[in-house]
Amino acid sequence: MSFLSRIMVLKSKAHFSTDGNNRPSDGFSRSRFEGARKRKANQAKSRVVLLVGSFIAIYCVIGGRLAQFAMTPPDTTSSILPPDRLMASRPDIVDRNGALLATDIRTVSLFAEPNKIIDPDEAVEELRKVLPDLDAKSTYRKLAAKNSHFAWLRRQLTPKQQSQILALGIPGIGFRPEKRRFYPGGTTAPHILGYVNIDNRGVAGMEKYIDNQGLADLAAAGMTNDQPLQPVKLSIDLRVQGIVRDAVVNAVKNFQAKGAGAAVIDVHTGEVLGMASAPDFDPNYPNEGASEGWLNRMTNGTFEMGSTFKTFTMAMALDSGKISLRDAFDATNPIRIGGFTIHDFHGQRRVLSVPEIFQYSSNIGTAKIADLVGIDAHKEFVTRLGLLNKMDTELPEVKAPSQPRVWKKINSITISFGHGVSTTPLQTAVAAAALVNGGKLIEPTFLPRTRDQADAIAKMVVKKSTSDDVRYLLEFNGTRGSGRNARVPGYNVGSKTGTADKVVNGRYSHTLNFNSFLAAFPIDNPQYMVMTFIDEPKSGERGGGTISAFTALPIARDIIARAAPILGVQPSFGKDNSALLASY
Repeated sequence: MSFLSRIMVLKSKAHFSTDGNNRPSDGFSRSRFEGARKRKANQAKSRVVLLVGSFIAIYCVIGGRLAQFAMTPPDTTSSILPPDRLMASRPDIVDRNGALLATDIRTVSLFAEPNKIIDPDEAVEELRKVLPDLDAKSTYRKLAAKNSHFAWLRRQLTPKQQSQILALGIPGIGFRPEKRRFYPGGTTAPHILGYVNIDNRGVAGMEKYIDNQGLADLAAAGMTNDQPLQPVKLSIDLRVQGIVRDAVVNAVKNFQAKGAGAAVIDVHTGEVLGMASAPDFDPNYPNEGASEGWLNRMTNGTFEMGSTFKTFTMAMALDSGKISLRDAFDATNPIRIGGFTIHDFHGQRRVLSVPEIFQYSSNIGTAKIADLVGIDAHKEFVTRLGLLNKMDTELPEVKAPSQPRVWKKINSITISFGHGVSTTPLQTAVAAAALVNGGKLIEPTFLPRTRDQADAIAKMVVKKSTSDDVRYLLEFNGTRGSGRNARVPGYNVGSKTGTADKVVNGRYSHTLNFNSFLAAFPIDNPQYMVMTFIDEPKSGERGGGTISAFTALPIARDIIARAAPILGVQPSFGKDNSALLASY
């Protein structure tokens, strides 16, 4: 059979016929063909819908994850701060005349993305070329942590360091902008200003005070930004502050002392015009002064203030009306009480008038005056002056005074001349100011305050007549007594020295002193009170001893001589107060 014949046979056996377009010609076959074609078309449509739906689902997942990443808060267990907090502004701090004391400067910090670091060893080696003090071991551990996506390497770089690190071209290394606190005066006023931590948050001083007023809460809530804030003005005068700080630092050096401090306050407003404590520190590099410099001895150190307390004892007795300036007490023999013997350092061994008791700093005479007033009245008066309570002021670093648990007669007598109660030097100056300003106790402030504002919060603690008598005693001692070397030409200075034996291992040392000095000027119409102290001096002025007249007094004299003209106190030359003194 030929090939063509075979084909014809096959066609006949299949019972299959087509039309000219190669479609089945019979009805049944056509129906089966159309059904198959529709099924294939529906399958194609289903595949397209499924493919489009898959793409939509994938993009929705990607979009959802991106939204999740954007809304996820930062890990609070790390030191990483969001950019808005890194760049959040702190207010500038300025002195009473607008001189800049503290401000923010822009800087950058170095970070790494460890998961992108190719060779941690090489990266550390390269970084140490620019940052030689970078700790190699800890930096390597950070960079080798492949599961980590962020790690700080160095905060607050200089522009030069940033440029040099950029030139290294290390993958996975980057920079984040932030702000750094800068103190133009350096060591000029560290214990007043305080300092901030690496995240620009206040740690001490007025910086911490500012945060405590609500800035820290706003920052924590993310409500701060990089816009400048209204400056915070302080009461201090930068010029006076520089003078006070120089005098204190020089005293520590010249007298080989453990420490020293000084303050100048306005007796009518309580404003602190200058205050310094040494040793100190540079708030730009606070950790370098951590061992000794952080302690603010003026407000956060308590000491037995020695014979400066006789000023308060005299005021107490005069205000009570139990003595007058014309009275006298027998200071011939020492006082023996409770196994102790009280004697005079400059013993005159005779009857002394009240001004002479103050002039010669007689422990015996002062003890008899305190005994005349009585224990309860003595404690009440010292409390009234704020010397037994924690001082209220803006600085966070304020220590509470210490006193005997129970006041007995021996306690009252020793406290009368400055032993047995420990107070801060600044609150001692504040109490003394109340005795020369007419009798008004005004809590100290490091913020500007007017006289009207001060009068609104002032407490009358002694009568004006008592204040007048105390001014006379300070003038008498400043002219004829231990304070005469503090009289600056043109400025009438009234003063009182205080030399206290320090307590060592529970016993008073006869070789270590804590010396203090109170000076008010001009004493005929007091405007300012100067308080100075020096801790454990080893030598005195011009080869003198280690008592207050040769150590703490010169500090005050130098401050008054330099600061009085700046404060606007008009000098008065040739004024003679001998008639006033003789009237008593």
